[in-house]
Amino acid sequence: MAITTPEQILKVLRAFNPWWTTGNVMPALLKKYRRFAYYEAMKRLDQRDIRRTVVLTGARRVGKTTIEYQLIDTLLQRGVAPEQIVFISLDHPMLKLSNLSDILDCYHENVWPTQDAYYFFDEIQYASGWDKWMKTIYDMQPETRCVATGSASPALVKGNTESGAGRWSVIQVPTVSFFEYCSLIGADVPDLGPEIRPTAFLNMSQRQRTQIMMKLSAVQNHFSRYLRVGGFPELALAENDLMAQQIMREDVVDKVLKRDLPSLYSLRSATELERIFLYLCNVSSSIVSFTAIAKELDGVSRATVENYIRYLESANLIYQSWPVDMAGRKALKAQPKIYIADAAIRNAVLMDDEMMTNPTELGKVVETAVYKHMAAFCYPQATRVGYSRGGPKDKEVDIVVDYPNIKKILIEVKYREQAPIPSDDAIIALSKEASAAIIVTKRADDYGTHDTPDGRRLIRIPAFAFLYLLGNAEKYGYKGKE
Repeated sequence: MAITTPEQILKVLRAFNPWWTTGNVMPALLKKYRRFAYYEAMKRLDQRDIRRTVVLTGARRVGKTTIEYQLIDTLLQRGVAPEQIVFISLDHPMLKLSNLSDILDCYHENVWPTQDAYYFFDEIQYASGWDKWMKTIYDMQPETRCVATGSASPALVKGNTESGAGRWSVIQVPTVSFFEYCSLIGADVPDLGPEIRPTAFLNMSQRQRTQIMMKLSAVQNHFSRYLRVGGFPELALAENDLMAQQIMREDVVDKVLKRDLPSLYSLRSATELERIFLYLCNVSSSIVSFTAIAKELDGVSRATVENYIRYLESANLIYQSWPVDMAGRKALKAQPKIYIADAAIRNAVLMDDEMMTNPTELGKVVETAVYKHMAAFCYPQATRVGYSRGGPKDKEVDIVVDYPNIKKILIEVKYREQAPIPSDDAIIALSKEASAAIIVTKRADDYGTHDTPDGRRLIRIPAFAFLYLLGNAEKYGYKGKE
């Protein structure tokens, strides 16, 4: 007897696709706020001259499924027939046990007979041979448009390399930015217009900067909570922060460490993976040595450390920041800085009540947030976002954005009450090789320019303002003037 039947499959599909009956997506599934990734996905879906399957990837609970529902709603509002759109959740037990061919056959035989359909696959990695099916659909059904989501980036990237080259575009969906967080919680957000971004501070008068900072005072009070729990849309709206952190540990961290990655890589035990991740949470924003980690975690080989860190990165739990060569200087021996993908993940794992009041720990949290924002903001254009060393004492520049064919952007995070920059600091020495050099400060009144001994000017800007202005620039980059 078959495990699943067409009747059972159709019943599940009807439950997931209520618009076949109502003509609309349920408002509770849509959410009012639209992530920047929604606009990028819609742009790819609309592009007809260069057809691409859209694949959304990111950590659990970042809002990938919500983006799919929002795309479906947009298509319905444009007049696409409701039956022409099918949402298939491959994480559902019934559909997970079914062949993808049986699911699609059931849909076309009972709902929409032609192939000019819109397929929305959720958690596509659970479908056996999913990448081969996506290739087949792309090659054999030129009128079909596909959008898929997946939390297991390694599977998606591997599938894109082997089957999806020239067929689909992988769009990263990071945890929400500070700008998105403020909009999501309904904060009184100022509309600054398309020209206001962090680098614009350099050519403004101090009076103009003050006017902008006065407008941004409306969002300053939300910054501390954002650092604690703000990276995940559903948790940002939670009324109980402790409960939000518990849910994050259970759904975002534990399921990835104990289920997703062990299953994907056939790991015999998740214990070593958990130990390594806990270690990385403690050293987030620091340069790490794989050999040193192996020695610290007695019984774990260097090769295992290196592999597991790669697995954690591909599962969207960490970033690896690698050294960037500055103007012909030989880069450091390849040792990465590790950042937890969202400061809220680190806080939830370590459960340190004093983290937000300890200046050293708070500095790590803010640097992690700054790196995440830069990695998310710059990934479509930048070659990479890393770090560098330079100057007379070979000091470190926290973040270096390496763009092709143009000078780099340097960022130093000085999240402390007094944030002086010595004349021999690396960002001073290397700023002559950069298009912009930015010092991220703590105090709301610590903004303006920093003049170097040889006449160059660096930008000083508080962390909350810097992150908000990045989001403002991203907003207009995707949506245009409104």
